[in-house]
Amino acid sequence: MTKKALYLEDLNIGDTFKSEEFTLSKNDIITFAKQYDPQDFHIDEDLAKDTFFNTLSASGWHTAAATMRVLVDSIPLASGMIGAGVELSWPNPVHPGDTLSTTSVIKDITYSQSKPDQGIVVLESTVTNQNNEVCMINTSKLVTFRSKS
Repeated sequence: MTKKALYLEDLNIGDTFKSEEFTLSKNDIITFAKQYDPQDFHIDEDLAKDTFFNTLSASGWHTAAATMRVLVDSIPLASGMIGAGVELSWPNPVHPGDTLSTTSVIKDITYSQSKPDQGIVVLESTVTNQNNEVCMINTSKLVTFRSKS
């Protein structure tokens, strides 16, 4: 079932969206890290034991990329998710086998004065694991368009 495309005028402060769950496997974590963030605590279980994390942990950038995937699926903005800025924090690491989900809340909507067909939506997305521990908070500004009708 395809979700109805959402335009700027369809959105309200406080609207909440919940993503599907997703799991990051050991192989997923190592593969991503070898290509994009090759640090010991992301690529080698034995070497990770002597690091800050004490165990293999996903790159925060991997968590962000996987979260982006579920955001696109759970919030069907008609114009797509066009980023105009982002703030990220990673309060707890993601470990192999963690099952994550994302809850996103619209925090602010600003209609453009100079471009009446668009505005900026501030979306706060909180990623939690199966133990309800917060693993990432992503506050993003999204360029969002009004419908043409």
